[in-house]
Amino acid sequence: MSSRELLEIDPLELKFPFELKKQISCSIQLTNKSDDYVGFKVKTTSPKKYCVRPNAGIVQPRSTCDVIVTMQAQREAPPDMQCKDKFLLQSVVVNQGVTVKDITQEMFAKESGNVVDEVKLRVLYVSPPQPPSPVPEGSDEDSSPRPSVSDNGNSNASELLAATRAYAEDIQQGKSSENLTLISRLTEDKNTAIQQNNKLQQELELVRQEVSKQQGGFSFLFVVIIALLGIFLGCVLKK
Repeated sequence: MSSRELLEIDPLELKFPFELKKQISCSIQLTNKSDDYVGFKVKTTSPKKYCVRPNAGIVQPRSTCDVIVTMQAQREAPPDMQCKDKFLLQSVVVNQGVTVKDITQEMFAKESGNVVDEVKLRVLYVSPPQPPSPVPEGSDEDSSPRPSVSDNGNSNASELLAATRAYAEDIQQGKSSENLTLISRLTEDKNTAIQQNNKLQQELELVRQEVSKQQGGFSFLFVVIIALLGIFLGCVLKK
């Protein structure tokens, strides 16, 4: 700090997170690192636009003072978010015991013979802080982690598809084998029934031929045999 810098000012740029129709404030910290009492006054090029509290005061030796600058709600944004407003902070050494009521504009006039320190402060408009993104419903923070796709993801997908097809073919082949076995067994039963039927037909024909050779008609025993053969043949044909 040079010999004329009575107060250390932080920051030297007033940054306002600009929002339409909303008052915005920022603070300035004044630090007095000397053993003197330092009086200050804050001026701006747009006094109707800003409210400064306090706009004048005294910073005691080895102490700090905070100044709050509030920008009134604005109805429209400036072009390209550029602001030409400026602030001027004036400081001067005062005697011990001087109060805020004793501070006048004449104390900061160069004609008064006092050593006046003046620091200009720029005004910048910045974008307001963005709110955190809301967590969507059904967030999987507490759920099981999802598998990620690695570099060989396509290869793994192909292997899985091939394995699925092979498993489906195995199931289909197993069912086909069962169907073939059933068809083969039914075919054998059918062939056996046909053979038995043919055999019975032949035996019946032989019996008829023997009966035709006999005289005196049919005997009771022959009728019984014919009936039994008919019942047996009917049962075989139903199978």
